[in-house]
Amino acid sequence: MSLPSIRLGFTPVINCSYLPEQQEQLGVVIDHRWLTVSGYSALLGSGFRRSGQAIYKPMCEHCQACTPLRIDCDHFAPSKTQKRQQKQLAGFRAEFKPTLDEDWFPLYEQYIRQRHAHGAMYPANRQQFFEFSQANWMETYFLHLYEDDRLIAIAVTDFLDQALSAVYTFFDPNHPLSLGTLCVLKQIDYCRETGRRWLYPGYQIDDCPAMNYKTRYKPYQKLVQGKWQSMICP
Repeated sequence: MSLPSIRLGFTPVINCSYLPEQQEQLGVVIDHRWLTVSGYSALLGSGFRRSGQAIYKPMCEHCQACTPLRIDCDHFAPSKTQKRQQKQLAGFRAEFKPTLDEDWFPLYEQYIRQRHAHGAMYPANRQQFFEFSQANWMETYFLHLYEDDRLIAIAVTDFLDQALSAVYTFFDPNHPLSLGTLCVLKQIDYCRETGRRWLYPGYQIDDCPAMNYKTRYKPYQKLVQGKWQSMICP
């Protein structure tokens, strides 16, 4: 997609949080006219992402490892494992809500403590969570996943006209099932139910195990040299 010129500001160069041997720098949109649902839709389709109120894109001098990826929900073909997980999902209650349940924070705190104790988000902080997960110009919903009546996962999800964008997911880290995967499958299901073709799960980083799960959902497209290309999936 060809976009008109966009004014960007650049963050300082710092060590990359995903590839320790690399350095990262982000280009951040500073034209406020883009800070709308329609503006973000266009930028999302051109490789940008949202964090809080800011829209950004990796613009690292010596690395292009962050590849925008989107899942083709219209043609999603679950693997054998994903078919089994879809059956598991049917046993839970899933609901998109405009606000968080009152008991969300203990779940978030447990997730951060057990999965990200050495990261920048530790210790868990309510205000920090809302600052990176929401924007006053974006329609954001919280996918709640319940086992019986117990909250076990939340997936922050931006609602766009033709797509959903997965912002952040946290869950019970001690649960025996892959709750993160179940949330993605529910987001795909919702796209199909509401006529949205695409789910944007974020950047794919092949050499980062925590970020390379996105290619498990097939078919998908990657943004290569400014054009979305369908990947050949075995």
